[in-house]
This record gives sequence, structure tokens and C-alpha cells, in this order.
Amino acid sequence: MSLGPEAPISDEVTAPTADAAEVRGPAEKAIAGRSLKQIAWRRLKKDKVAMGGGFVVLFLIAVAILAPVLTKLLGHPIDEFHNDQIDPTFGTPFKPWGGISSDFIFGVEPSSGRDVFSRIVYGAQTSLTVAFLAAFVSTFLGVLFGTAAGFFGGWVDAAISRVMDFLLAFPQLLFSIALVSVLPQNMFGLNSRWSRMLVLITIIGFFGWPYIGRIVRGQTLSLREREFVEAAQSIGARSPRILFREMLPNLAAPILVYATLIIPTNILTEAALSFLGVGIPPPNPSWGGMLSDAVATYTIDPMYMIIPGAAIFITVLAFNLFGDGLRDALDPKAR
Repeated sequence: MSLGPEAPISDEVTAPTADAAEVRGPAEKAIAGRSLKQIAWRRLKKDKVAMGGGFVVLFLIAVAILAPVLTKLLGHPIDEFHNDQIDPTFGTPFKPWGGISSDFIFGVEPSSGRDVFSRIVYGAQTSLTVAFLAAFVSTFLGVLFGTAAGFFGGWVDAAISRVMDFLLAFPQLLFSIALVSVLPQNMFGLNSRWSRMLVLITIIGFFGWPYIGRIVRGQTLSLREREFVEAAQSIGARSPRILFREMLPNLAAPILVYATLIIPTNILTEAALSFLGVGIPPPNPSWGGMLSDAVATYTIDPMYMIIPGAAIFITVLAFNLFGDGLRDALDPKAR
């Protein structure tokens, strides 16, 4: 068969047109892999409820950090009495709704006339400081003992598990009341507020670690039998390297989720202890202490109980919503 003079024999290499390149470009980007952090962040951004809780948490943290500034701008000193705002006969604010006005945006405290806004702001500082530091202590001890029990097993696991069972059955509230009663209010050169906060952080953090310790122990027992751990052992990796380089990265998700969920529990514990009179000593501000003071006057001045109660409710709800959303985002089995 003749090709003809107009059909030269040559090896032609046809370059891809611009349209083909443009078609291939988006396809290659579409199949680009994503890390677990990116997948978790995309899931978390889609959860509007969790993101709302996260924004509230960030707002509360900013309020706690900027408490002195907010008090100067919008409130009054926490130890300043305003007797001119209080009815001397009944001990209640002159103005309705607990004395709420342009000068006192959350009203005034019955009997003393102190600014409720300033006490709420400093109470947020107290509650969040105790909750975060106690959660850090619980998480550190829980991860330390939980991984040791799950990885080494044997008598180490048995001893740590029995200690966890003992602490879970121990009456934390009674021990807290007894310990706080015998300790001085001023320790280590700190004032009564910060020294009592140190005691609460130690007690709440120490009694809280068995909860996360059990979770970490169970996860460690599961990871110990995985192929990557056996591979690390087969090449002669030592136990510290396996724990810190192989297992802890895989435990980061449950540890982070539980640490987020334990913070609201610590807030409620601190408020309960202050309500019972063994938390932050008066006249230092505390949400639980304000609720305790409001018991005597809530029938004639309900706003003094509603405002700190609402502060506790909103804070705990925001942390729980954010923690639940974070748990769903970090769950590899979630769709």
C-alpha cells in the first residue's frame, strides 16, 4: 500500500494541548492526599455546634486573661464596696434586676454592694486556671501510668490497676474537705487565693488521673499487639523509643479529647468545693462562692444567683460541645 507523496514517514510526537493540561491539573489536585490533621480539621469546621463552643471557650479564656483590664474598663475593683447602691433596711440593691445599670452592668452584690461583673470576670480566671492546670496534672499522670500499665503488663499492670481502683473508690469530696481544713491559707509565700488554688489543683488533678489512666491503658493494650510495634521490637528498638516514638503519637487523639472533656468536670468540682466553703476562701471571687452567698438572698434578689449560675452553665456547655465535636472529628471510623 502506497502512502503517497503527501504523507511523509516520520515519528511524530504530539504535544498535549493546553486544554488537556488544564483537564489534568484539577484532577491531580483532587486526588492529593491529606494528613490526619487536615481531615480532622475539615470535619471539625463542618460541625457548627462544636465550632460555636470553641469560639465561646476562646472568648472565656480571653476574659480570664484580660480580667484586670476589663475590670478597669467596664467594672470596679473587686474589693470596693458601694453602700450607696444598697438599701440599708433590706440589704438589697436599690435598682431593680439586682442593681443592673450602666455603671454596674451585672448589678451589685447584696449587703456589700461589690460589683458583680468584676467578681464574675475574676471568678472566670479562678475557675479556668484551676480547671486547666488540674486537667494537665490528671493527663500527665494518667498518660504516664496508663501507658506503663498497658505496655509492660504483669505485676506493673496489676499494681497500677489496683491503685486506680482505690482512687476511684476513695471519697474525694470528704478528703478535700479534711485536707483543706488543716492546711494554712497562705503557703509558699502566696496569698490566700493562689495558695488555695494550688491546693485545689493538686487535689483535683491527683484524683482525676485514674479516669484517663484507664482509657490510655486500654488503648495501649490494643496498640501493643499492632504490627508496627512488633516491627520496632524486631529491629531492636528499646522500650522508651517504642513508647514515645511509636505509641504516644497514636494515643494523641484520645488523650486530647479526654483532656478537653475533663476540664468542665474540674470547673464543676471547683465550684462545688467553693460552694461548700472549702474552695477559694472569701472575699476572693469564685463562682461557687457567689452561689453560696446567694442562697441567703435568692428569694429577694434572684439575679445574684442567676448570673454566676449562668456563667457556670455556659462555660461547661461550651467545653462539652467542643469536646464532643473534637471527639467526632478525630474518630477515624466517622464518615
